[in-house]
Amino acid sequence: MENLNIPPFTFPAECEGLRQEVRAFLAETIADRKPEERAENWSGFDRDFSLKLGARGWIGMVWPKKYGGHERTSVERYVVLEELLAAGAPVGAHWIADRQSVPTILKYGNEEQKLSIAPRVARGELCFCIGMSEPDSGSDLAATRTKAEQIADGWLINGRKIWTTRAHNADYMIALFRTDFDPTAKHTGLSQFLIDIKNTPGITIRGIKDVRGEIEFNEVTFDNVKLAPDALLGKVGGGWAQVTGELALERSGPERYLSSVQLVVEMLDRADPTDSHQVAELGRLVAEMSTLRQMSLGVAGMLSRGENPALLASIVKHQGSLVEQRTPELAHELFGPDLGDNGPSLNRVMSHLIQVQPSFSIRGGTREILRGMIARGLGLR
Repeated sequence: MENLNIPPFTFPAECEGLRQEVRAFLAETIADRKPEERAENWSGFDRDFSLKLGARGWIGMVWPKKYGGHERTSVERYVVLEELLAAGAPVGAHWIADRQSVPTILKYGNEEQKLSIAPRVARGELCFCIGMSEPDSGSDLAATRTKAEQIADGWLINGRKIWTTRAHNADYMIALFRTDFDPTAKHTGLSQFLIDIKNTPGITIRGIKDVRGEIEFNEVTFDNVKLAPDALLGKVGGGWAQVTGELALERSGPERYLSSVQLVVEMLDRADPTDSHQVAELGRLVAEMSTLRQMSLGVAGMLSRGENPALLASIVKHQGSLVEQRTPELAHELFGPDLGDNGPSLNRVMSHLIQVQPSFSIRGGTREILRGMIARGLGLR
C-alpha cells in the first residue's frame, strides 16, 4: 500500500511579494471583467491576455531559460496560478500548454521540438489541446484505437478523438495513438505524437455544443493524415508511461478546487450574517476549500522536491470535484431557486456554473477511474 500522507507545506516569505505583484497586474488588466466571465475561470480564452502574461514571465516559469523559461520554483508558479484562478483571469489560451504539454515535450521530446515549441508557449503565442479520449472508450485510455502506422516517409494516422478541449482554437495537439496492433499490447502499443493541427491536411475538427450553446469540446477526425517521422514524441511504445505522467500534472494543480470560487465569493457577499444556517454552511464550505488548498499545496511541495505524488494528486482531484460540484447545489439551498432577487451577479454566476457543473467530475479522469486508482494505491484491488 502506498503512503497516503501529504506533507504540510508553507510558502516561503519571498512568495508574498510575487503574490502582491500578480494581484496588482490583475487589478489593472481584468478590472472590467464581469462576474460571470470570471466564473469561467481557467476555461476563459483570451490570447491577448496570455501574451501579456508571457511578457511578465509568468508562463513557463519553471522551465530552463534555454527553452524560453525563467527557472523559477514550482512554488512560485503555484502562487501565480492560484492568484489567476482566484481572480477569474482568462488563462485558457495557454493553460494546457503551460500545465502539461510543454513539460511533456521537455521531458520526452527531441531538441528541435523543445526549441521550436517551448519559447513560443512561454511568450503566450501557442495554444495546445490534448488528444486522449476516444468515442466508445470512456476514460479507458488503454482502449485507444486511433492508428498510427509507420510508412516510408513517416506515419499515417486514421481514427478519432473526442471531448478535445479547445481543439478549435489550438495550434498544436499532443495525441495518443496505437502503434502496435497486437491485442496483447494494450498498454505497450501506444505512442504520443506532436501535431500541428492547424496546418496538417486531413484533420477535421467538429465543435460539440454544450448546454449553453457554446463550444469548448470537440471531435477531431484523422483521415489518412501523414505525419513526418519527427512528429513522434518520445519513444515508440512509450506512450502509456508518458501519458500517465502527463495526467499527474493535469490532476495536481489548484484548478481542481477553485473552479467554483467565483460563486463562493458571490455567496459570501450576499449572505445574511444574522442567518445562522447560511453562516454555518458557508463556514463549512470555506473550511473544506481551505483543507483542499493545504492538500494541493502539499502535492505542489512534493513536486518541487522531485517526488511523484500521482496517487495523492488523484485524491485531491477527486475531493476537489466533490466540493466544486456541491457548491452550486449549496447556493440553490441557501438562496433559493430564484436567485434574481439576490443580485444579478449571483444569478449570472450561478447560471453559468450549474450548466458546467457536470464536467467537473469528468475532466482529468472520471470519478470512477480516480476511485479505482485510489483503491489500487490502498491495496484494495
